[in-house]
Amino acid sequence: MSVETLEKSLVKMIVPLQDRMIVERAVEETRSKGGIVIPDSAKEKPVKGIVVAVGPGKRLESGETQAMSIKVGDEILFGKYAGTEVKLDDKEYIVMREDDAIAIINK
Repeated sequence: MSVETLEKSLVKMIVPLQDRMIVERAVEETRSKGGIVIPDSAKEKPVKGIVVAVGPGKRLESGETQAMSIKVGDEILFGKYAGTEVKLDDKEYIVMREDDAIAIINK
Protein backbone atom coordinates (compact mmCIF):
# COMPACT_ATOMS: atom_id res chain seq x y z
CA MET A 1 0.00 0.00 0.00
CA SER A 2 1.48 3.36 -1.01
CA VAL A 3 1.89 6.22 1.46
CA GLU A 4 -0.68 8.33 -0.44
CA THR A 5 -3.23 5.49 -0.33
CA LEU A 6 -2.58 4.96 3.38
CA GLU A 7 -3.06 8.70 4.08
CA LYS A 8 -6.31 8.75 2.12
CA SER A 9 -7.57 5.67 3.97
CA LEU A 10 -6.79 7.27 7.36
CA VAL A 11 -8.71 10.41 6.38
CA LYS A 12 -11.62 8.22 5.25
CA MET A 13 -11.77 6.75 8.76
CA ILE A 14 -12.60 10.21 10.14
CA VAL A 15 -16.18 11.13 9.28
CA PRO A 16 -17.11 14.76 9.99
CA LEU A 17 -20.45 15.30 11.71
CA GLN A 18 -23.23 17.66 10.63
CA ASP A 19 -21.92 20.71 8.73
CA ARG A 20 -18.24 20.07 9.43
CA MET A 21 -15.53 19.29 6.89
CA ILE A 22 -11.90 18.21 6.92
CA VAL A 23 -9.51 20.44 4.98
CA GLU A 24 -5.92 19.79 3.97
CA ARG A 25 -4.07 23.10 4.16
CA ALA A 26 -2.31 24.27 0.97
CA VAL A 27 1.47 23.98 0.78
CA GLU A 28 3.32 26.92 2.29
CA GLU A 29 5.53 29.05 0.08
CA THR A 30 9.22 28.75 1.00
CA ARG A 31 10.45 31.58 -1.24
CA SER A 32 9.12 35.04 -1.96
CA LYS A 33 8.31 36.13 -5.52
CA GLY A 34 11.74 37.78 -5.63
CA GLY A 35 13.47 34.49 -4.72
CA ILE A 36 14.22 35.25 -1.06
CA VAL A 37 14.00 32.20 1.23
CA ILE A 38 11.35 32.74 3.92
CA PRO A 39 12.37 31.40 7.37
CA ASP A 40 9.90 29.21 9.28
CA SER A 41 9.47 31.89 11.96
CA ALA A 42 8.23 34.41 9.37
CA LYS A 43 5.87 32.11 7.48
CA GLU A 44 2.15 32.55 7.79
CA LYS A 45 -0.03 29.51 7.38
CA PRO A 46 -1.95 29.58 4.10
CA VAL A 47 -5.65 30.36 4.34
CA LYS A 48 -6.64 28.04 1.53
CA GLY A 49 -6.90 24.31 1.24
CA ILE A 50 -8.53 21.27 -0.33
CA VAL A 51 -11.61 19.67 1.21
CA VAL A 52 -10.95 15.96 1.83
CA ALA A 53 -14.16 14.99 3.66
CA VAL A 54 -17.56 16.56 4.38
CA GLY A 55 -20.38 15.77 6.77
CA PRO A 56 -24.00 15.20 5.75
CA GLY A 57 -25.04 18.82 6.40
CA LYS A 58 -26.64 21.10 8.93
CA ARG A 59 -29.66 19.87 10.86
CA LEU A 60 -32.51 22.40 10.66
CA GLU A 61 -35.07 23.06 13.40
CA SER A 62 -37.62 21.14 11.33
CA GLY A 63 -35.44 18.03 11.67
CA GLU A 64 -34.43 18.04 7.99
CA THR A 65 -30.80 18.11 6.92
CA GLN A 66 -29.60 20.95 4.70
CA ALA A 67 -26.99 19.47 2.35
CA MET A 68 -23.49 20.97 2.23
CA SER A 69 -22.72 23.32 -0.67
CA ILE A 70 -19.01 22.45 -0.43
CA LYS A 71 -17.90 19.10 -1.87
CA VAL A 72 -14.85 16.87 -1.50
CA GLY A 73 -12.12 18.17 -3.81
CA ASP A 74 -13.19 21.83 -3.65
CA GLU A 75 -10.39 24.34 -3.04
CA ILE A 76 -11.57 26.87 -0.47
CA LEU A 77 -10.49 30.04 1.31
CA PHE A 78 -11.03 30.29 5.07
CA GLY A 79 -10.23 32.59 7.99
CA LYS A 80 -6.78 32.59 9.58
CA TYR A 81 -8.11 31.19 12.88
CA ALA A 82 -10.88 28.98 11.46
CA GLY A 83 -11.47 25.45 12.70
CA THR A 84 -9.46 23.07 14.83
CA GLU A 85 -6.14 21.68 13.69
CA VAL A 86 -5.67 17.91 13.97
CA LYS A 87 -2.58 15.89 13.17
CA LEU A 88 -2.87 12.50 11.52
CA ASP A 89 0.35 10.60 10.77
CA ASP A 90 2.52 13.75 10.62
CA LYS A 91 0.09 15.57 8.32
CA GLU A 92 -2.02 18.49 9.51
CA TYR A 93 -5.71 18.87 8.73
CA ILE A 94 -8.30 21.39 9.83
CA VAL A 95 -11.77 20.39 10.99
CA MET A 96 -14.10 23.34 10.42
CA ARG A 97 -17.73 24.20 9.93
CA GLU A 98 -19.04 25.08 6.49
CA ASP A 99 -19.70 28.62 7.81
CA ASP A 100 -15.93 29.06 8.35
CA ALA A 101 -15.30 28.85 4.61
CA ILE A 102 -15.14 32.24 2.93
CA ALA A 103 -15.15 31.18 -0.74
CA ILE A 104 -14.73 28.31 -3.18
CA ILE A 105 -11.92 28.82 -5.72
CA ASN A 106 -13.07 27.92 -9.24
CA LYS A 107 -10.34 26.96 -11.69
